Amino acid sequence: MAELERTRSRRGREARGSDAPVRAVWPGLPGGRFLPLDAGEQRAVHEGALSLLETLGLSQAIPSMVARVTAAGGRQTADGRLLFPRALVEDCIAGARRDVVLHGRRDGLEIDLSGARIHMSSGGASPAIVDIETGRYRDATTRDLYDAARLVDALEHIHHFSRSLVARDAPDPLAMDVNTAYACLRGTAKHVSVSISEPGHVPAIAEMCHLIAGGERAFRERPFLTAMVCHVVPPMRFASEACATLEAAVLAGFPVQIISAGQAGATSPASIAGSLVQAVAETLAGLVFVRLVDPAARAIFAPKPLVADLRTGAMCGGGGEQAILMAGAAQMGRFYDLPTSSIAGITDAKVPDAQHGAEKALAVALAAHAGSNLITQSCGMQASLLGVSLESYVADNDMLGAILRTIRGVEVTEETLGLAAIAEVCRGEGHFLAHPQTYARMKSDYVYPAIGDRRSPRDWEAEGGLDLRARARQRAREILAGHHPQHVGAEADRAIRARHAILLSPEEVGTA
Repeated sequence: MAELERTRSRRGREARGSDAPVRAVWPGLPGGRFLPLDAGEQRAVHEGALSLLETLGLSQAIPSMVARVTAAGGRQTADGRLLFPRALVEDCIAGARRDVVLHGRRDGLEIDLSGARIHMSSGGASPAIVDIETGRYRDATTRDLYDAARLVDALEHIHHFSRSLVARDAPDPLAMDVNTAYACLRGTAKHVSVSISEPGHVPAIAEMCHLIAGGERAFRERPFLTAMVCHVVPPMRFASEACATLEAAVLAGFPVQIISAGQAGATSPASIAGSLVQAVAETLAGLVFVRLVDPAARAIFAPKPLVADLRTGAMCGGGGEQAILMAGAAQMGRFYDLPTSSIAGITDAKVPDAQHGAEKALAVALAAHAGSNLITQSCGMQASLLGVSLESYVADNDMLGAILRTIRGVEVTEETLGLAAIAEVCRGEGHFLAHPQTYARMKSDYVYPAIGDRRSPRDWEAEGGLDLRARARQRAREILAGHHPQHVGAEADRAIRARHAILLSPEEVGTA
C-alpha cells in the first residue's frame, strides 16, 4: 500500500508539472478505489449487456447504422430489431481509444480521460434559472448561459463546462444550438460540451469551432468542444434523429459522449442492477456504431441511468439509490477501461441549502471514488435538473475541492510520516504550529474553502451572520462583475456574427 501511495504522489507531481504552483488538489487525480460491484457482479452486468444486445437488440436503427452493423456481422430481425453479436461488441470495446484528451483553449486546461483520472464538470439542460437578484425561478436565457460559463471559467475545481441551461430566448432550434455553442465558448476557455438537436446543425457548430481554432485542421487536432448525444430512447430503442446527429458529429471530428439515460422504474427496470445492465447495453450499442463510423473517434462511454420516485413517477436525483447506481455505472467504465462520464449531483433541492449539500456531496463523492473520468451535473444544478442557480456553482466549487482532496487520499512516505518532526516537537516546543513541516504542508496538503465559514459564532455574527447561500451569491456577483474573458478573437467573432444571428450583443461580451 505504501508503494501505491508513493506512486500516486509521484503521478500527482507529474500531473501538476515541476513549475506548477503547489496545491493540494488538481485535475486528473486518480480514483477508482470504491468498488460497489465485486468482480463477479461486474462480469454479470457485462454478460447481461452482451446478452441483451445479441438476443434482443435495439429497435428504430437508422439505415446507415443497419448497413454498418450488418456488414460487420450484425442482423436485423423481421420485427426491425438490430442485433449486435458478442464478438462485434467485444472487438469494439477492445479497439476503442483509451487516449482521449479533451482540450481547452489555454495551456494547462487539458482533460486526460485515460485510466481513472477524475474531473468535475457542470451539466444539465435546465429550462429555468434561479434569478441571482430576486431568488425566483424564471426562464433561462442565452445571457444566463454565458454567465454560467464565465463563473465556471473562474472556479478552480470545476474543470469542464457542459451546457447547463436551455436558451429559451432563441427563436428556433438552429438559433438555440448556435447561440448555445457561442455563449459557452465565449464564456470559458475550458473544454465545452453541448447537445446538437439535429444532424443538419452540426456543420454550423463545426464552422464556428473552425473559425475560433484558426481552421478545420487545427480544431480536429485539438478539439475543444464535445457533442453530447442521447442516442437511445429507453428501453432499448434508438433515437433516430439523435443517431444521425451522432454520426454527423463523429464525421466532423467532434469528441462524442454516448449517453443512455433511462429512468429506473419508468424507462428501465426498477432494480438497481437491471437499470445498470440496460444502460450499459444501450451505451455499448452506441459505442459500436461510433466505432463503425470512425475507428479513431474520440468516444466517451456515458451510461447515465437515473432514478424515479416510485410514489409519483417523477425523476429524483438526490437519493442513495441514484448515488450507488451512478457509482456502479462508473465502475463499469473502469471494467472496460474506457473514457467514462457519469451524472452525479442532481439534487432535488430548489436552492443551495442543507438538502442540496447532502445530496450532491454523496453522489459526487461516490462517482468520483468509483472512477468516473468526467462527472457532469456535479455543480450548479437544482430541482432534479429543472433549474440552475448561479450561486450554486460557487458553493459547489468548495464541495468539489473537498471531494477531490478525498480522492487524493493519504500519501505515506518517509517525509509525510514525519517521525523526525514528531521527535523534534516532543523534545521542544510541544506543538506543531511553528514547525517548518507545518508551514511547508499548508498549501500542498490542505484545501481551504472559499465560501465555507470557519470563524467563531461571535465573529460570524459580528460580520453579518450570512449563511452559505448569501455568501455564495455575493461571490458570484463579484466574479460576474469583474471577469470578462476574451476567449474568442475579434476576427473570429466578427466572422461568426456575419454568419449567424448571435443573441449576445458585442457590449454584453465586451467587444464593442
